[in-house]
Amino acid sequence: MKISETNSLNQNKMLVVTAAVIMTLSSCGENKNKQDAKIGTQQEIEQAKNQMADIADASFSDEMTGKVFHNYQQVRTALVNSDSEEVRTAAGNLAESFSEEREDMKATAMAMAEATDIEKQRELFSGFTEKVEPMLKESISEGTIYKQFCPMAFDGKGGYWISNVDEIRNPYYGEKMLKCGKVVATIEK
Repeated sequence: MKISETNSLNQNKMLVVTAAVIMTLSSCGENKNKQDAKIGTQQEIEQAKNQMADIADASFSDEMTGKVFHNYQQVRTALVNSDSEEVRTAAGNLAESFSEEREDMKATAMAMAEATDIEKQRELFSGFTEKVEPMLKESISEGTIYKQFCPMAFDGKGGYWISNVDEIRNPYYGEKMLKCGKVVATIEK
């Protein structure tokens, strides 16, 4: 009888262990489904990124400069992601931000929107940064922006960009050298 009781206990233990394993696997599957449900569309991901960027944005004394800065950050992010189509869209929005008196900057933004080559877009972005920096410096009314520099961009000539955060995310190399660069100036009010 003792042997049969031992076998019965072992069978019960096996049933309990099997049930626990099945419940664990089932619950992992449920968590996976819940996690999958949280993954959104590309548009939702972009909106979340843009909302996060808005939290760190500075304020500017006029509405046009605020729009320019916001759209500039979208172009910068698209370049970091090495997404030429996203650059085209964001640069088109950037061009629409300008009033008549800023025709030179509008033209450069339009050239970025029309370019299909990511390297050409990066070159135009560098030139655009030189033009927009004084406008941003003069109009910042609250918060902080960061002038950043990559010494390796453009065959060692270097390239500047303006960021809404101090973390380096290099628009000239994207994933190749994402962290290459440094903050060279902090602009704040």
